[in-house]
Amino acid sequence: MSNFEYLLSPIDNIKGVGKKTLSSFNKKKIYTIFDLLWHLPISKIETAEDTEIQDLQLGKNYNIKVTPIKYNFPRIRNLPNKVICEKNGVKLDCIFFNSYEGYIKKLLPLNEEIIIHGKANSFRNKFQFVNPTTKNSSNLNIINNESKYSLSDGLTLNKYNQVINNVLQNLPELEEWLPQSILSLFNHVKWKECVIKIHKEEITKIRSTKYFKRLVFDEIFANFLLSSNIRSKIKKIKKKNKILNYQHQSKIIDSLKFKLTIDQISSLKSINKDMGSKQKMFRLLQGDVGSGKTIVSVIAALNVIKAGYQVAIMAPTEILAIQHYKFILENFNKYCNPEILTGKTEYKKRKKILNDLLNNKIDILIGTHSLYQEKINYFNLGLIIIDEQHKFGVNQRKKLSDKGGKDCDVLVMSATPIPRTMMMTIYGDMDISLIKSKPKNRLPIKTYSKNETRIDEVINFIKREIGKKNQVFWVCPLIKESKKMDHQSATEKYKYLNKIFKDKVDIVHGLMSKEEKDKVLNKFNDRKIDILVSTTVIEVGIDFPNANVIVIENSNKYGLSQLHQLRGRVGRGNKASSCILMFKTGLSVNARKRITILKNTNDGFKIAEEDLKIRGYGDILGFKQSGLKKFNLADPIQHEDLFNIAEKEVKKIEKNNFETNSFNKLIKLYDKVAVINETI
Repeated sequence: MSNFEYLLSPIDNIKGVGKKTLSSFNKKKIYTIFDLLWHLPISKIETAEDTEIQDLQLGKNYNIKVTPIKYNFPRIRNLPNKVICEKNGVKLDCIFFNSYEGYIKKLLPLNEEIIIHGKANSFRNKFQFVNPTTKNSSNLNIINNESKYSLSDGLTLNKYNQVINNVLQNLPELEEWLPQSILSLFNHVKWKECVIKIHKEEITKIRSTKYFKRLVFDEIFANFLLSSNIRSKIKKIKKKNKILNYQHQSKIIDSLKFKLTIDQISSLKSINKDMGSKQKMFRLLQGDVGSGKTIVSVIAALNVIKAGYQVAIMAPTEILAIQHYKFILENFNKYCNPEILTGKTEYKKRKKILNDLLNNKIDILIGTHSLYQEKINYFNLGLIIIDEQHKFGVNQRKKLSDKGGKDCDVLVMSATPIPRTMMMTIYGDMDISLIKSKPKNRLPIKTYSKNETRIDEVINFIKREIGKKNQVFWVCPLIKESKKMDHQSATEKYKYLNKIFKDKVDIVHGLMSKEEKDKVLNKFNDRKIDILVSTTVIEVGIDFPNANVIVIENSNKYGLSQLHQLRGRVGRGNKASSCILMFKTGLSVNARKRITILKNTNDGFKIAEEDLKIRGYGDILGFKQSGLKKFNLADPIQHEDLFNIAEKEVKKIEKNNFETNSFNKLIKLYDKVAVINETI
């Protein structure tokens, strides 16, 4: 077995890891030896000597010999289990959350002296350890220099240290993959040395060292190399270049009721250059809410149609697919023949659409992502446009590009501004066009915050806006992931507002049928109602230029970027718009920060940076659910300098046409789902 094969081998290849222990490791998402290496210790045991209970210092980690004397397993749900332990007449409570009685009894058998490991806390003037771990009663020696790890049921700290020490003792010397110029930044420390250090040193102290930073860089570098390799493979695909008619494009642009911004023109030029080349386009068009991405993509689509090809536009929801369809039909029907296909299209109509598509009677097909998964045959598909509300990982995008065929270009749109370091990680396999500036007719949205006790002031403001013939969104909070509860929240607000505004209010929520929703939305669009109450504006999803006020209840419950996305539902026309953030008394520090930031800027990219600082990497903007790579060590904010160095190094490799195949072992090691299939 090679060194790399050893690291990627299953955890049960280690001596002493049987079925039960394997199951416990799997609960921690540890499947291979390499996985185990990135499950870092949470602390060091700070005393190597047995300590008396009365001598414990709060907040410190200890080994201590005790004797369990009594179990307390409450029958009331959500109350923790407790084991009362004793040493030399002094008692200490061991508190367990989310642990089964059987596990606790096995961990702390009554009347047997045992070593427990934990952090000293105090509750009602009595010492306690929360979720402590133990050492086997057969070996009561306190061992120096032990690391403490987060464990699952069935794993003792003694067993865990035994397994990790086995791995560290057998850790192979790997062939160096970093160039000398990069290694010099970390004093030429070796990968093996670094891994051992992060398991044997205090984690809070090791983070600022060359050992930790070297491993962070390896992780970033491998991620960027993977993206580079995928980008290179796509660039090597030779396609038939599209012959674009720029006089036709000028005619379309001149027919618009507004002027394109500099960013829109620049993005369109980049897209046209890609489509006119013999290399397959794989480009992200990213912009803030209301920056005008859709019109750029539509002009690109019309250019492709003029060149003799068909276009597929995929939206994340049916209601947004309908929006795109209506927008194209009402504004550009003389340049194309669009059609819409969704999961609710009737069989007879679906059959006709598929037949017309194959016979080139339809040149733009709009629908949800299901249109891509269905067996739909095109006469000559030349461009796929993805309005990407939910995100794909690099490997999913690679497959998407492959499915479109070699002559089909791919344009992905994202309305979610993200910090540059995250963009490098998430979209490193794609070329990127940014639209930061907004159309000149778009006025900044004024944002206010109001305590819910001052709702009368908000109502008076709404009355004045309605008096000016404006319309209002009123968003109710997402209390839980329960449509029923959201329904109740929105319904109560609807009843409250309807008493004040008398038949000028309606409601949209997730329990309504499509027909019911459409009926309400059409009423709002036709200005038969003034206020639309909704559980989330995403359900509304359609641009209503006349809606210039949005009220967001319980705004402190939303993330900063979520609030910015919601706010972007207004300000679509040329009127001054307002966003009112309602909040309850007793805001947290972070909630105050979010509201203050939102009041001070409309720049989505600045907001994304601040959101990342407040919330940290991992769950920002819903990326956690997207299947994107999650780093074990690297953080886009804390390690921005290393991200920039890695980016420069990969660009250097690309510029000099170095074969990234030489890095395949590194990529495979750090990315188990790599699309690169070369064997190690």
